[in-house]
Amino acid sequence: MTHALKGIKVIDISQVVAVPMCAQHLADFGADVIHIENAVTGDAWRTFQAGQGGVAGVPSDVNYNWESLNRNKKSLAIDLSCEQGREIIYKLVAEADIFVTNLRLWEREKFGLEYDTLHQLNPRLIYGSVTGYGKKGPDRDAPAYDTTAAMYRGGITHMLSFEGMPNVGHRSGFVDVVAALALFAGVNTALYVREQTGVGQEVELSLFNMGIYHLTFDIAGALVTGRDIKDDPPIQPTAEDATTAKRYQQAMMKAQTAVDHFWDLYRQTLPNPLAVPYATKDDRVVLMAGLRSDRYWPELCQALGRPDLEHDPRFASHELRTENRLALYEIVKRISLSKTLEEWKQCLSEAGIPFAPRQKLSEVINDPQAKANDYFVPFDHPTYGRIEVITNPIHLSETPATIRIPAPEFSQHTEEILLALGYTWADIAQFKEQGVIA
Repeated sequence: MTHALKGIKVIDISQVVAVPMCAQHLADFGADVIHIENAVTGDAWRTFQAGQGGVAGVPSDVNYNWESLNRNKKSLAIDLSCEQGREIIYKLVAEADIFVTNLRLWEREKFGLEYDTLHQLNPRLIYGSVTGYGKKGPDRDAPAYDTTAAMYRGGITHMLSFEGMPNVGHRSGFVDVVAALALFAGVNTALYVREQTGVGQEVELSLFNMGIYHLTFDIAGALVTGRDIKDDPPIQPTAEDATTAKRYQQAMMKAQTAVDHFWDLYRQTLPNPLAVPYATKDDRVVLMAGLRSDRYWPELCQALGRPDLEHDPRFASHELRTENRLALYEIVKRISLSKTLEEWKQCLSEAGIPFAPRQKLSEVINDPQAKANDYFVPFDHPTYGRIEVITNPIHLSETPATIRIPAPEFSQHTEEILLALGYTWADIAQFKEQGVIA
């Protein structure tokens, strides 16, 4: 059996979900994929699953989480911080067709793995990249997961939540897996271009942009109208309909009771208080994503203004923080409720902890990071005038996607297309008379 990508060589320097899954798609279609892992710790995703050292998912001796994202690959463990390790990578890159990574931009610069450097080594190389918040803007180097960058900051949880409920919940890698398909599509588009030009290029997308892309229907409405559909009040029953009004109030009271009960139960099952949403003083919600809690614990204690917690015997390790999670949650909850969202954002940013506010659509479309990376672009529509639209989330450095014409009017190009196929005006008139075309 012939594989579609047989003979294509891929270097995969990534962790977690989006880029590893993209590389797996390439491998599934026959590409030879070498997954580069940290020489000491390996890929952190190996130990994310419960039963394999982590807390997420159903515990199992089978590391199904790792298998589902990294099949069909080879593993090479290298220390990128040493010169000899980088020389090995450069030799691999010189012979490769595709390089994919989700290293943060400052890490790529530190290890000499930026696009410009690798392009000089191999001008035919396709460089596929996923960032958290894009290559430009004040948060280009901020740590990110799909929960923070896409679901919270991108507005998804805002659209799926209700007033008074901090969060409806989220699933691991929910946006990552779509980002993986998007990067897969972009890389293959670049391969097609290379067949024509002989030259590779950079393919980049961000998790923040993918969150916006998920909400295309709602964000498009917000861009055109300036309104967030969630801000529109629900239809209220008329004063004359006393029975309906009473039932409406009773239903709202039951709903609020259910929300309160849900949150009490949810709090009791929290595995990691460093990776949950918290309410703020000004009734906003912020998600922390300290999945590797030992890494972020000292910085979080400083951000909380409670350096004494770092060596508190109840919280001195990830295992102890999990065991005493309710006590720790209550401490963080009280501190969170004493700070506004802006105060929280400043504290967590300075501490380098992955986080994101649950943004409304009005905030998403005005987000400085989205603006800096041109996630919304102006378009001169022949009927509506200048409007803003969502850019294509797949960014190719040499052959970028463009917006050239508006969505067509019904049957607008029927005659044009048929004439190009060789039909005459007489044929077209007959087709219309017979109802073949509109």
